[in-house]
Amino acid sequence: MTTKSRNALISIPIVVVVGALIALAGSQGGSTIGGISVFAIGVAAAFVIQWLVFIPSFAAQTEKFYDFTGALTYIAITIFLVLASPGVDARGLILAAMVVFWAIRLGSFLFLRVMKHGKDDRFDEIKPDFPRFLNTWTVQGLWVVLTAALAWVAITSDKKVGLDWFTVVGVLVWAVGIAIEIAADIQKSAFKADPANEGRYISTGLWSKSRHPNYFGEITLWVGVAIITLPVLQGWQWAALISPVFVALLLTKGSGVPLLEAKADKKWGGQADYEDYKKNTPVLIPKLK
Repeated sequence: MTTKSRNALISIPIVVVVGALIALAGSQGGSTIGGISVFAIGVAAAFVIQWLVFIPSFAAQTEKFYDFTGALTYIAITIFLVLASPGVDARGLILAAMVVFWAIRLGSFLFLRVMKHGKDDRFDEIKPDFPRFLNTWTVQGLWVVLTAALAWVAITSDKKVGLDWFTVVGVLVWAVGIAIEIAADIQKSAFKADPANEGRYISTGLWSKSRHPNYFGEITLWVGVAIITLPVLQGWQWAALISPVFVALLLTKGSGVPLLEAKADKKWGGQADYEDYKKNTPVLIPKLK
């Protein structure tokens, strides 16, 4: 067994424990079924769904359903929480609609992309390695939990607060964020679809304002979700504020910006126009002029 395989085996229980701690914190003051927290059931289901899909995916040595499963998990659990929590109010329904819309949009986009390209080269080395591939699916379960935790807490919370300025501001911030994300993805897809742009990098539209406008939109929309939830958080539920922080750190320090920047530097580094683009275009927050 390789060192990477051993590290994966160590990582899996740690990831599950972190998920369990989030389940415990988010369950305070929330709905229950037979004495069991609805929020905790949702967290457990997020992991179980990944593991169930991992089995045939490993057998077939395919990653095609990875992103699709992540999106489906958001949708299925969010709908379950709404149905299983008595008296879900307008705030909870708005949050549920936001999460489901985002998941359908992003999940379909990523699924169609991997189907078009035939594979996701990030998984080439990982797929044959059982512990590493399993760890990847387990981490996706934690990604779902940490990202959606605030919305799920608010949906299941027994503390109800009428719609207020937090709701209005949060919806507006979310709308700006998802609009930027969608526009950036559409612009990049159109750019890549043009044969004339083969081997080139995109530096037009929103991509002339930021090198990663889609990630800026992603972070912004989850900040909007967080704003909406603030009036109903109580006790240990405040720990769920890790959600927007997690999204920001994942995209700026983890599997987002660093990987894409390294890939771009390897491909275009040293070219005068690319170096000028990097010098004059912010990494994340779009320039206003």
